[in-house]
Parts: sequence; C-alpha cells; structure tokens
Amino acid sequence: MAVATPQTASRLGFWASVWDLLTTSDHKKVGMIYLVTSFVAFGLSGLMAVAIRWQLAGPEQQFLVGDAYNQVLTLHGATMLFFFIIPAGLAGFGNFILPLMLGERDVALPRINAFAAWLFVFSAVLIYTSLFFGGAPDVGWTFYYPFSRTTGLGTDFFMMGVLLVGLSSLLGSANFAATVYNLRAKGMGLWKMPIFVWGIFATSMLSLFALAGITAASLTVLLSRKLGLSLFDPGIGGDPVLFQQFFWFYSHPAVYIMLLPYLGIAAEIASTFSRKPVFGYRFMVFALVGIAVVGFLVWAHHMFTVGESLLFQLVFVFFTVLVAVPTGVKIFNLLGTLWGGQLDFKTPLLFVMGFMFNFLLGGITGVMLAVVPFDYQVQDSYFVVAHFHNVLMAGSGFLAFAGLYYWWPKITGRMYPEFWGKVHFWLFLVGYLLTFMPQYVLGFLGMPRRYYTYPDGLYLWNELNFASTVGAVILALGGIAWVIAVIQSFRQNVKAPDNPWGGYTLEWATSSPPPSYNFAVQFPTVFKSERPLYDWEKEGLKPTPVDPATIHLPAPTVWPFMTAVGLLVTSIGVSLAPDLGNAPVGGVPGWGGWLAVGLVLFIYSLFQWALRKEYDHPVVHHTVTGKSNAWVGMAWFIVSEIALFGILIAGYLYLRLTGAAVPPEDHRPALWLALLNTFFLVASSFTVHYAHHDLRTNKFSPFKLGMLISILLGVVFFLFQIWEFAIASGHYVDALNAAGQSEAAQKAALWFTAFFLIVGLHGAHVVIGGTGLTLAYAQGLAGKIDNHEQGTLEGSSMYWHLVDAVWLFIVTIFYIW
Repeated sequence: MAVATPQTASRLGFWASVWDLLTTSDHKKVGMIYLVTSFVAFGLSGLMAVAIRWQLAGPEQQFLVGDAYNQVLTLHGATMLFFFIIPAGLAGFGNFILPLMLGERDVALPRINAFAAWLFVFSAVLIYTSLFFGGAPDVGWTFYYPFSRTTGLGTDFFMMGVLLVGLSSLLGSANFAATVYNLRAKGMGLWKMPIFVWGIFATSMLSLFALAGITAASLTVLLSRKLGLSLFDPGIGGDPVLFQQFFWFYSHPAVYIMLLPYLGIAAEIASTFSRKPVFGYRFMVFALVGIAVVGFLVWAHHMFTVGESLLFQLVFVFFTVLVAVPTGVKIFNLLGTLWGGQLDFKTPLLFVMGFMFNFLLGGITGVMLAVVPFDYQVQDSYFVVAHFHNVLMAGSGFLAFAGLYYWWPKITGRMYPEFWGKVHFWLFLVGYLLTFMPQYVLGFLGMPRRYYTYPDGLYLWNELNFASTVGAVILALGGIAWVIAVIQSFRQNVKAPDNPWGGYTLEWATSSPPPSYNFAVQFPTVFKSERPLYDWEKEGLKPTPVDPATIHLPAPTVWPFMTAVGLLVTSIGVSLAPDLGNAPVGGVPGWGGWLAVGLVLFIYSLFQWALRKEYDHPVVHHTVTGKSNAWVGMAWFIVSEIALFGILIAGYLYLRLTGAAVPPEDHRPALWLALLNTFFLVASSFTVHYAHHDLRTNKFSPFKLGMLISILLGVVFFLFQIWEFAIASGHYVDALNAAGQSEAAQKAALWFTAFFLIVGLHGAHVVIGGTGLTLAYAQGLAGKIDNHEQGTLEGSSMYWHLVDAVWLFIVTIFYIW
C-alpha cells in the first residue's frame, strides 16, 4: 500500500475509522488496541479490588460473600495480570514505541501482529462471556488442581481464555524478538539499542520459554475436564503437585515478564528527565538478561510448603536470593542515572521515583520469602498479598503510568495537564501505602488470604483492614484523577511538539503523533550510543529526507481479525461442550453449532488471509541477519514449541521414573505402526525440503507436486494415528475400570493418559503444520508466490521439520522405552 502524504491524508469518519482499525496492521494502531484494552482492564480490575476491600472493611460483612467473592477475586487477579500488567508494557508500549526506537517503519510480522492483538482482545471477551453461562470462574487466577476440575462452566471459559491469551503472547513475543534481531536501523548494533528495546527483547525471549508452563497447566486442566485425561489425578497415581510445577514454571517468570519492559521505561525516563545518559549502560543490559535467565530457576519457591525435599528447597532458595543481585543492579543504575542530574520533576519522573521506593520494599520482602522457615510462617497469608502488590502494583503498575504520561504526547499528539498528573501520582502513592502496608502486619498476625470474611475481636484485624480499605478508596480517587487528566488532555487539545521532553532516542525524531510510515527520512548510519539524536547533534549529522510517496506499507486486510473471530467462536463451542471428566457439568445445547461455525469461519478466513499478498508492490526489506522476517519469526516461535513439549515430556518422565506410570506390556501401542508412521513423516520432511528448493529455483511444477506429496503423507500419518488411538482408547478404558482393584492397571491408566496427552498434542501439531503446508500449496496454485515472495512456505516448512523431530523423540519414549 502506498502511503498517504500529509497533503492527501484526511480525517476518517466513525465507521471508516472502525473499518480502518479492523483491517490495520500498522504497529501504532495495534499498540493502541493493546493499550486501550489494557487500561480499560485496569479500571475494571481496580473496581473489583475496591469491592473486595469493601467486603473486608469490617468483620462478618455481607456485601460480597461466598461464591460471588471468589468470582470477583478470580476476575480481579486474572484481569490485572493477563490483561493489564503483562500486555501494557510488552505489547502496548512495545508495539507503539519499539519500531520507532529502532528507526523502522513497522514490526517484522505486521499481520501476525494484528492477529495477536485481536486474540488478546477476544481472550478477555471469552473470559467475561462466562458471566452469561452460569457465572464467572471462581477458582482463583492460579486455578489449582483438583479444585479447577470440579467447578462450573466458568472454568472452561477461563481455561480457553488463558490458552488464547497465551497464543497471543507467543505470537507477539516471536514478532518482537524477530523485529529486534532482524530489523534495526542501519548501523544500530545490539549494544547501541535503547534500554527499553533491551527490555522488550529480554522479555520476549523469556516469554517464549516460560509460556510453555501455563500452556501446559491450562491445557491439561481443560483436557482433564473435557476428556478425563489428567496427569494429576491421584486416583490413578497422578501427582497434583505436578500441576504446580507446570503453573509456576510460567507464573514466577511472569513477574519478570511484567517487570523487564517497565525497567526499560524507567531507564528512558530517568535519562531524559535528568539530562544524562543511562548510568552503567552495559551493566543494566547484563542485569536485564541476568534477570531473564535466573528468573527461570526460582519458580519452586512458591512450593516450599507442599512437601518437597530439603535439597529441592535449598536449590531454589539459592536462585531466589540470587535473582535479587541483577534486580538490585537495576535500582543502582537508576539511582546513578538520577544522581547529579538536572532533574525535571514532571509526572513521569515522579512515578519512576515512586516505583524505586516501593519496589525496593517489595524486593526486600521477596528475599524474606526465600527463607524457608519464614515462608512456612507467612505462606498464603496477607504478607504475601502485600508483597506481590508491592512488586506489581507499586512496581510495574507505577511504571505503566510513567510510560503512559511519558509517551502520551507522542501517542496522541496532545499534552496532558501536569496538575492532574501529579494529583494522580500522589493519590496513588498515599493510597498504595495505606492499602498494603497494613497487610504486611495482618500477615504477621495470621490473617489468611482468599477468605471473604474474618471473625470479630482478633487483635488489630478490624483496625488494619479498615485502614487498608480506606487506602483502596484513595487509590480509586487516584484513578479518577487519571481519567480527568485524560479527558482534560482531549478537551484542552494543547498540541504536543515533536520532542516535548528533549529526548534523544529515535521516537522523538518524528512528528507527534507519527505518520503511518513513521519517518520520512533516512537516518545516518553512525550509532555511537543508545542516544543517537544527541550524538548526531554533537557531530553535526542530519537525516536525509525521503519522499513519502516512494514508501510502501503492508496492504490493509480484515482477515487477521476474522481469523481471530473464528478462534473466539470455536473457543466458545469448546467451553460449552460437555465435561466428560467432570460429571456434574453437562454441555450447553447448541455447543456443536458454535464449534462448527467457528471452525469453518477460522479455516475460511485463514485461506483468505493467505491468498492476499502483504504488499501491493514488491518490497525489499533491509534485514540485519540476511534472513527473511518469516524465517526469523518462525525460528523464535519454534523455541516456544520445543519448550511446551519439553515441559510435558519432563512431567511424563517424572511419572515414569518414579514408577507411577508404567506401559502395559500386553496392550502397548504397536511399534511397527509407529515405525511405519515415522517413515511417512520423515519422507514428508524430505519432500517439503525439495519442494522449497524447487520454488527457489523457479521449478513451479515440481514444487507443486512435492507439496502435494508432503500433504498426502501427513494425512496418511494422521489417519494411522487416529486408528491407533481408537485401539488404545479401549485398553485405556479397561485400565481405568480396573484401576481400583489392580496397581498394574492404575499405572497403565496413568501411562495411557500421558500417551494420549503428548502423542495427541503432537497429532494436533501435525494438523497445524499440514494446514500451513496446504496454505503454501494454495498460494502456489493461485500464483501468489514465487522465488522472491515465498508466502507461508518458509515458515510452514520449518514448522513441519519441527513436527518430524518431535515425533522421533516421542517414538523413543513411548514406543521403544
């Protein structure tokens, strides 16, 4: 799509604006989808928090009791974490600001980016849709097993919502990693990137590994409800603690997924408002990467009280304390940046300073929780509630608003009223301290969390809870001040200059708000630091103007949106389907219709998407690696798939090596069939490889034949796997029926559960990979790809090779061992 120059651009009407939003792949508009959704989610979650505190203002209150309290508590936690704290920093500010900071026109995968954004929106819609089908989820945002297996339909919606938002996050993280790794302004090396870019890059890599944990947890809970397949069921020798291993493998690194982008925001604001470069730039980068790496090794400190061995506890004590080192380095970097600077106490800087004070308290109490005897005393008490709100609300939450005020002029083209911004900050700071400091004391006094009431007469409980509720009301007033600041900004309509704060990173080198093409200049290729505008000004270098009419951007298309709609409708159908593993919960009439319509819409939209070229004109992209963006993006995405299979296989190996899951010798799946299927799948890898080679060398007929053979081989593999599952399911049912009388049958039932779960997941990946190959084949038949524009083939062929490699490992651990 050729861009509209300032002379030809015009203001769109309402419906034209809606259509523009539904069809856009502009990273700035996608970022706005995330930001608006995230801050609306913050408002909703904040209101729920006030309702929770109102109920706990005094003993034996009846404002919000029983299951209603549990539902509100679940929605508060899930909304605040999955739909505000995590996406606002990574996906919201990341989408809008990252390409601007890199001096690029867009992200690496614009349409995938738009698809991920709509998945994010629809995952929130899906969770709240449960309100119309028997009530919201009431299992807590942690959805611990076995409680999550026996609750109502709201839990099914919740699990599907978590899976959708996880897929959105995976696609977004792969896109960001590919963007940073492959798309940077010429001359910008990794060590010349702004700290915020490093924060996004480190977070994306962390997400790609860690999201496997919550995907495995939510998928296994959903399958235990829908099909009765549970690795955690003690009735067949499963281990409920294994669920916690899956869940916390993601959910503690999630703390750093929430934090790292915001630490980048803090560094940018501290540098700009102190008129100094970032203090200890390389140490700050190493600290970001160090937090991302060590963050993987601390998940089990949430499990000190579940009965793990002393050695297990000591290992995680060490790493939990160790992660405080790079975290502390970050605080010293920020202090060093501010020290001796010409500080300008605008609202963004105030929020950063408030973060530093409050986060330090949260960090200290986090190290206290790493001490096992202390953790035993305060586990699941209000001390823990105060601690994680110290880290999230007063940590990442404060920096979310710091970033919003800092980039508000760039995003909207308007200045905000400084008075209301400062009122917002002081109300938030006072309200936060009054809300959560008393909760530390309540934790020491033994008040447990997750209870909707407490008895009268306990020492200081009434007074401290009342004070905490007053603090929550003050926080709500701070939220009102923020809304007033936003409204006043639009009413007063004070036009923002291009660089109102005097920043030195590249987003300040374009207009406020930026045009669709971001920059109408070619930047100098000399990057001496992370502050290129300062360096160029010092050396007298200036960007070279470029005619916007020569710039081509991705063509708008509605099909990423429609594909996401198809997944939403499909997910509703799955959620409404009967829970075969949970007898009290039957299906809702019409669930099959939802499922059928959703699948048809999804597949149709996917093909329509694939058959429309991304650019109206051939565009040559400058890439750092020389590889295409599709290749780099799929390479990062494959990391997440390896992690998903890795964590599930690790769970199976644990059950197998402890003797809980043992294959039945007389009814084991046939090795000959597995070897035959291996031949089909490995052969298809070779045919895909040669078909790709034929396309690159302009041999279109052999390319089409090779793709057709590959697809047919995948279909044959899948049909044989269905046949094998039909046979194995009978043996599985027999083992389940005999599990109560025979230990061998119990172990066989658990083994079959793992077999169906992991081999079935691989079968789903065969379908996904086969769909990708079919899309590439359809593009070839329609003449939409050639040796230069390879469409979906490059990514789908890589994915197909992954499917083959995983199968070889599965054959080893299930059919041979």
